[in-house]
Amino acid sequence: MTTTSESPSLMNTVPVGFKGYGLSPGQLTSSGSFSYSDGNTYSITHGSVIIAAITSCTNTSNPSVMLGAGLLAKKAVENGLSVLPYIKTSLSPGSGVVTYYLKESGVVPYLEKLGFNIVGYGCMTCIGNSGPIDDNIANTIEKNELVCCGVLSGNRNFEGRIHPNTRANYLASPLLVIAYALAGTVDIDFEKQPLGSRADGSPVFLRDIWPTRAEIQEIENKYVIPGMFKEVYEKIEQGSSSWQTLQVPQGKLYNWDESSTYIKRPPFFDGMTRELPSIKSISGARCLLLLGDSVTTDHISPAGSIARNSPAARYLAERGLTPREFNSYGSRRGNDAVMSRGTFANIRLVNKLASPGPRTLHVPSGDVMDVFDAAQRYADEKVPLIAIVGKDYGSGSSRDWAAKGPYLLGIRAVIAESFERIHRSNLVGMGIVPLEFINGENAESLGLTGTERYDIHVPQDVKTGQTLTVEVDSGKSFQVKVRFDTEVDLTYFRNGGILNYMIRKML
Repeated sequence: MTTTSESPSLMNTVPVGFKGYGLSPGQLTSSGSFSYSDGNTYSITHGSVIIAAITSCTNTSNPSVMLGAGLLAKKAVENGLSVLPYIKTSLSPGSGVVTYYLKESGVVPYLEKLGFNIVGYGCMTCIGNSGPIDDNIANTIEKNELVCCGVLSGNRNFEGRIHPNTRANYLASPLLVIAYALAGTVDIDFEKQPLGSRADGSPVFLRDIWPTRAEIQEIENKYVIPGMFKEVYEKIEQGSSSWQTLQVPQGKLYNWDESSTYIKRPPFFDGMTRELPSIKSISGARCLLLLGDSVTTDHISPAGSIARNSPAARYLAERGLTPREFNSYGSRRGNDAVMSRGTFANIRLVNKLASPGPRTLHVPSGDVMDVFDAAQRYADEKVPLIAIVGKDYGSGSSRDWAAKGPYLLGIRAVIAESFERIHRSNLVGMGIVPLEFINGENAESLGLTGTERYDIHVPQDVKTGQTLTVEVDSGKSFQVKVRFDTEVDLTYFRNGGILNYMIRKML
C-alpha cells in the first residue's frame, strides 16, 4: 500500500514510500480537539478510531462470530462500557437471516446500545459507502495531519477506500470491531490496558467480556435454525415494499433519461462498424501517469466517496447537486461521465509526474492538472496516451471500471513490470494493450521520466507473447512483451474489446 502525506511542506522533508505515512518525528505526538454535536469536546490523535463497521462481506455469514459479537456487546454494556459518540458505528449484514437470529437471541438491544444498529444489507463501509463524518472531526484530522483509523470486518481496506479521512484501515473480526470501538483507538495492548471502567472505578479488560466458545455454541445451537433460512429466502423474490411499487416501463429497449446523473448511455459503441477495424500502432503517445508498485484497482477506480474538489464533483455540481448528494463512485458506476472523471482519482495515488494525489503533468504546457482534465486536453490535441507502471499493476479486487476508465481517458497501452492476472485480462477486454518490461528492466533502469513521446508499432498479425519495440523521442528504445496470452485475447483486441466483440457476434 503506497502511502503519502497530503502536506506540501512535509513532502519536502519526508520521503513518500511504500511504508509509513510520511510523518516527521515531531508529528508523531500530534493531536487535536473538536466540539461535537452532544455539546462535549473530544481529543483525537494518531490511531484514534473514527469508523467501526461490522460489514456484510466475509464475516457476517458466520453465525458464530456474529453471535459472539452480540454477546461481547451484551457483556460490555453490563459492565458499564460505551462507545464514544463521534465514532461512526454500523452493522450491515449480508442477509436478513442474520437480523433474524440476532433478534431472537436477544443481543440486538446491546449492539444498538453501543451504536451498532442495523443500517441495511449488502456492501457498505468496505466498498467506500461509509458516508460522511462530522465536519469538525474531518477538519481536526486534516489540520493536524492525523492518521486516524477505520476498523471493519470486511475483506478490503485499500487506501482511500473506506473514507478519505481514515488513512489507516484495519480488518478485524466482528468481535474485535466492537472491542476497538470501545477502546476508541487501535493503539492499545488488550492484555495490559483496560477498555474502560465500571461504575465503581474498577477496570474492564477485553478478557473480562470476551465470550467463551461454549457460550457462543449454546446460543448458536438454540437460535440458528433451518426454519429461519427457509422463512427469509421464501420471500426473497418479493423484495421490499419500495421494490414492489417501482414503475416498470414496457418494451425491450431501455429508455435513457438524459438528466440522470446515475445511469447514462455509455459511449463504448460510438463509431463502431460491423466490420473489424484495422489494428493501429501507437504513435507520438504521451505518458499520462508514471506509477510505482502495487497500484490497486482502488487507486485506478476508487469506489468510495467523491471528493468535493474532484472533476466528478464539479460535474455533479454543474448539474445542481450539493456535496451531500454526490454519493459515491460505486453508486454512480452506471454513469460514464462520473466514472471517467473518477479514474485515477484516489487521494492516495502517487504519480511521479505530479505527486501527491490524483494529479498529473500535461507535458507540453507544463501545467499540473487533475488526471481527467489532462486527459481531456490530450484528447483535444489528438494525442494518444499510455501509462507506465511498476509491479503487480491492478492488484486488489477485480473492477471493470479500472479498465473502462483508462479506456475513456484515451490510454491505449499500459507498460508494466507485471500485471495482476484478472486486471490484465480486463485491459485486453477494453482494447488496451498490456505490455511488460523484459530483461529485468523498468522505467527507472531505462531512465524514463514520463515526459517523452512514445511510438509502439503493433503489427496487423500481432501474436501472443510477441516482443515489440518501444521507441522514445529521446533516442532510447527498449523491448516489451505483449501480454496477449491467449487467442481469445487477440480476438477481443482485434474487435476493439469484448463489448464490441459481443455486439458483432450478436449481429
